[in-house]
Amino acid sequence: MSTTTTGKTDKATQDLQDVVAKITGWPEPYATIGTRLHETILAAGPKLKPRIWYGMPGYATSRTAPVVVFFRLDGDTMSLGLSEKATVAREPGTTLHPSAWFLSEIDDATLAKVGELVRTAFS
Repeated sequence: MSTTTTGKTDKATQDLQDVVAKITGWPEPYATIGTRLHETILAAGPKLKPRIWYGMPGYATSRTAPVVVFFRLDGDTMSLGLSEKATVAREPGTTLHPSAWFLSEIDDATLAKVGELVRTAFS
């Protein structure tokens, strides 16, 4: 393996560790919600590269590509969002693009929807 490839691998590994540390550092129930979101996002987009983006977990197709999916914790408010780089259809009958959701708990139906959002956002 070349030094360049090793360097990229080391950076990607560090990015992943930083994201996991951020999530596990949150108070409950947010650490659990964040962990499940993180796992779901990576399962829906196995080639995605997590990194810290504006201080919170973000996911892109490469370390230097724009973040498309992210989630954050602000006080007692957890949100999941899609950046302007996401592939999303407008809401029927409007010019609105769905881009953010608030969470206070997580269940299987919500995780299934998150997986669908991730697959669509990167299509």
